[in-house]
Amino acid sequence: MTRFATAFARHFRIALADRLKLVSRPLKPLAVPLQPVLRGYRSASRLMYRIMPKGLFTRTFLIIVGPVVILQSVLVFVFMERHYQLVTRRMSEAVVREIASVVYVLENYPQDPDYGKIEGMASRALGMSLTVMPLEPLPPPAPKPFFDVIDKELSLAISQRIGKPFWIDTVGRSRFVEIRIQLEDSILRVFTRRSQTYASNSHIFLVWMFSTSLVLVFIALLFLRNQIRPIVRLANAAEAFGKGRPADDFRPSGAREVRRASLAFIDMRRRIERQIEQRTTMLAGVSHDLRTILTRLRLQLAFLGETPESDAMRKDVDEMSHMLEDYLAFSRGDGDEDIQTTDVALLLEELEEEAEISGQAVTTRFEGPSEAQVKRLSIKRCLSNLIVNGCKYGNRVEVDGRIDKDWLIVTVDDDGPGIAEDQREMAFRAFHRLDLARNMDETGSGLGLAIARDIARSHGGELYLEDSPLGGLRAKLRVPA
Repeated sequence: MTRFATAFARHFRIALADRLKLVSRPLKPLAVPLQPVLRGYRSASRLMYRIMPKGLFTRTFLIIVGPVVILQSVLVFVFMERHYQLVTRRMSEAVVREIASVVYVLENYPQDPDYGKIEGMASRALGMSLTVMPLEPLPPPAPKPFFDVIDKELSLAISQRIGKPFWIDTVGRSRFVEIRIQLEDSILRVFTRRSQTYASNSHIFLVWMFSTSLVLVFIALLFLRNQIRPIVRLANAAEAFGKGRPADDFRPSGAREVRRASLAFIDMRRRIERQIEQRTTMLAGVSHDLRTILTRLRLQLAFLGETPESDAMRKDVDEMSHMLEDYLAFSRGDGDEDIQTTDVALLLEELEEEAEISGQAVTTRFEGPSEAQVKRLSIKRCLSNLIVNGCKYGNRVEVDGRIDKDWLIVTVDDDGPGIAEDQREMAFRAFHRLDLARNMDETGSGLGLAIARDIARSHGGELYLEDSPLGGLRAKLRVPA
């Protein structure tokens, strides 16, 4: 017994080891070309992205309406088609059974010469108009409609129940169906109402289904619009805040998640405003202290008299004053100014007059309506920096403005040396001067373009540098009007 158990255990271990070897064999990879499938998926995704609407309201509407339309289509195709066909078959078979009973009576019972009794019975009891005609060839088959279930079911029922040559017309008369059956010595012609041969009340179900669906979709649209409106308000408030416009009437509303996002936006706006206020207060103190020191230096220089050394020191003090104003303007920004209706054409005329007083050749022009909703002083500072830069490095400056599709576009062209395309982005950096492209003898803080771009972006716009038709540099300001 022990020897048998030992042999059984040995054979069991060998069989188990063979099974484990079979299981542990690596499976052969499926030779499926994945690259064409991935390319097809990416192409379909790009096509769907181009076709599908981009708005949240429209996409959500399609998510709601799409399944409803698919469900109704399935119901109409499967349930209604089967229901309509089944009821039509039953009603057609009932009419054919009545006609078969009349044929049986005509063939097996004697009739009066004018067939008055059988015709009266058919009219009173069966609701049919029945006529026994002399034997003649049946008319040629009438054209069959493509989707006529009545013709198909009647033909099948007559062939199965009566089994005689027949002719039917389901198209010629709108309210009646004509049936002719060839008997041994006569032709039986039957007129029956069309409503007796098919389900005429199926449209009621369709009307109720589509009408209730329209009502439900309309109600869903109303609720969906109420859910989308808080998101749109949040987006408008964030956009207005990004453009420096007031959004004090914004209140959190909508679903819980939208309210959380709205409260987070309000907290973020308050933190940014508090930070700007603290920075403005600090800069005001720094400005006051530094200006006090510069004023004392000017007074001390006034007591020194007119000497070459004092003139050089006055020049340095004036340059320090200008640099201080530039630094403060760049750090302060335009957060303390409100949006107002500004006549940009009049603003350009003011800049042209100021340039003429300084002895600079500047021409301005504005096309079309010139009123825009901007921060007037900030836009004037931005354009003034661009004009000063153009006059500093060129002999002629042209300023053109227009409002195109709710955007204020102002271009400042000069005939100076310009800036290389690969260095234009570096020109916007604070405290950065392109000495290789500009005059080394000119003084400045390197903040003119940085301040201009900061003002443009605070309005929700942008400042670009391009090649000028005058041969120099073009600065293109584009902000919402």
